[in-house]
Amino acid sequence: MNLVTSESITCGHPDKMCDLISDSILYEYLKRDPDSKVACEVMATSEKVIVSGEITSYAKIDIEKVVRDTIVDIGYDNDDSGYNGYTIPIEILLNTQSTDISRGVNKEEIGAGDQGMMFGYATNETDDFMPITLYYANLLAKRLEIVRKENIIPYLRPDGKTQVTFLLDDNNKPLYIDTIVISTHHQEFNINMLREDIKKHVIEPIIPKKYLTNNTKIYINPTGRFVIGGPAGDTGLTGRKIIVDTYGGIIPHGGGAFSGKDYTKVDRTAAYYARYVCKNIVASGLCDKLMIGVSYAIGVSKPLSIYVDVFDKDNEVKKKVIEIITKFFDFSPNNMIKELKLRELNYKKTTCYSHFGKKDLSYEKLDKSLRIKEYINN
Repeated sequence: MNLVTSESITCGHPDKMCDLISDSILYEYLKRDPDSKVACEVMATSEKVIVSGEITSYAKIDIEKVVRDTIVDIGYDNDDSGYNGYTIPIEILLNTQSTDISRGVNKEEIGAGDQGMMFGYATNETDDFMPITLYYANLLAKRLEIVRKENIIPYLRPDGKTQVTFLLDDNNKPLYIDTIVISTHHQEFNINMLREDIKKHVIEPIIPKKYLTNNTKIYINPTGRFVIGGPAGDTGLTGRKIIVDTYGGIIPHGGGAFSGKDYTKVDRTAAYYARYVCKNIVASGLCDKLMIGVSYAIGVSKPLSIYVDVFDKDNEVKKKVIEIITKFFDFSPNNMIKELKLRELNYKKTTCYSHFGKKDLSYEKLDKSLRIKEYINN
């Protein structure tokens, strides 16, 4: 038996709001100039939003408007919400990309934009090949946003967190949910009524009854009050929710965050490609779950190492996975960018509720799984 936990957050969480602003700025630059080099980071405090980083582009965009539009769209659109995107002061501190870095990425055979380690993962626990703990944590967080925006629970505010703990059997198969934690930003309201509304309108529509038992513990706003939220209650920063962004702590995470970085940054691109590789191989039926770790040196196009873990399968399966990776996939930046069409990706769609498990994103496609299955069976 084993307890496994993952958390998720809403777009109104201060860190995730900063991620979304960074990715919105990235998207606007790439939309106008696909060769833009962007490394954009945001900090949001109760008194100010600061946009910083390095951007080199022919495009001209109104950064302040992008910031305000993003904040307002999340739901921070008046003083009563605790944060007002229309009036919050915005400071912009941007430079161009370092010429030393550009030597590695501005050439025909693009080199890695930095050194580092990236990981990919897929599991057949769920239909979207994501860990079951994160799958349900994300669904609960999305549901929090829906019930707020559709006025099903009209007194909620944008900030929120969810957490799901599953009890797994000795074969790591899910038995039932041990614990659900939901903390949601709200107006002044009766805490007992809030807890009943969250159970009725958030938990019950999302969590299958087969995973809820008499042993399942549910904690809703366990401190009893969450009126001060968002950046008014806690400073937000781009790149601080890296475990939420990936696989909920099920596997390791590399050294870099994703949001605000263009496609030449392997922190992001190689993590996306590793997910693509893992998902297609697991979908072929070769293994139930797969993790890949890849490393790079700045300016070098080929990865330094590729590590494979097939989790309790025999060594022949691992050898076959390595063979398939060699035959069907290419981790060079040029190929990853081209194959996943990362110049055209809408990066705003990647940001919230994990960067993975969304069927309409290019790196989630299953275009090679049947070819891999045929190769295995021949």
